[in-house]
Amino acid sequence: MEMLLAIVFAVLAAGSNALGTVLQRRAVVHVPAARAQGLSLVRDLLHNPVWLGGVLGTVFAALFQALSLMSGSLATVQPIFILELPLALMIGSAVFQVRVSRRAWGCVVCIFAGLAVALFSSAPTGGRSQVPGTWWVPTLVIVVGVGSALVLAGVRRPQGPARAACLATAAAIGNALTATLVKSSMDILSRKGATGFFLAWQTYGFAVAGSVSIFLLGYAMQGGPLIASQPALTLGDAVVSFCLGVTLYAETPRTGLWLVPALLGTALVGYGVFGLSRTQCLVKCVAPEKEHAERAGQPAAESM
Repeated sequence: MEMLLAIVFAVLAAGSNALGTVLQRRAVVHVPAARAQGLSLVRDLLHNPVWLGGVLGTVFAALFQALSLMSGSLATVQPIFILELPLALMIGSAVFQVRVSRRAWGCVVCIFAGLAVALFSSAPTGGRSQVPGTWWVPTLVIVVGVGSALVLAGVRRPQGPARAACLATAAAIGNALTATLVKSSMDILSRKGATGFFLAWQTYGFAVAGSVSIFLLGYAMQGGPLIASQPALTLGDAVVSFCLGVTLYAETPRTGLWLVPALLGTALVGYGVFGLSRTQCLVKCVAPEKEHAERAGQPAAESM
């Protein structure tokens, strides 16, 4: 029952984040070009109910994610956030009045079906509610080290697919680390209350990791095409979160013959994500600000 509740909260989180992202980008697109930068942009957005609705969507997404991680395993919950991509397409197509091609719908079906097969086949069970303190040090060293290396590799490359992929992968690692720390913090909250929650280093750790991830994602979206950044972000978050769930939280997936459908489902998800990221309708739904910038005569991307 708890796992089912966790899945429901995870789907709600993915949907809320998709809605919030689309609404915020719609608000930015409708800001006049002359005011689309600096404090003028901030003032306009703060008075825009669409943008405020988008912010509310992301707030609810964070709340639903915390509730899902409190109820379920990291290796199950985080991969469900892959659904944010097709949900953003579905919501964005209605908001921006974009026609979704049959190819895009086929990719959406692949993502939903592949994720269902992969999660049912792997079905991580067991695990612990809290990570031993000594395990955090090597984990943080490895995760932060790999993420930093990807950022350095990205900023040293010219604008293009390689730069976008490196920065998006670093953002994905940051998202996975954020979820790992959120799960630990929520366990502390349930056992020690608000005092223990605000005294725990994990609480401030996930705030820092989440903020850095948002920052990196912004530069990844600016640094290259969506086909390079979106798969790295979507699949990277799921893979790293799954690995952290298995290693840190001792969550045990099915093995043996179950690996065959699990790998097939994963491949189907990958196919759907890559295929969807190549469609023009997704670009119009999740990155319309680039078109807005181009129409205004401004560069759609900047160097980091």
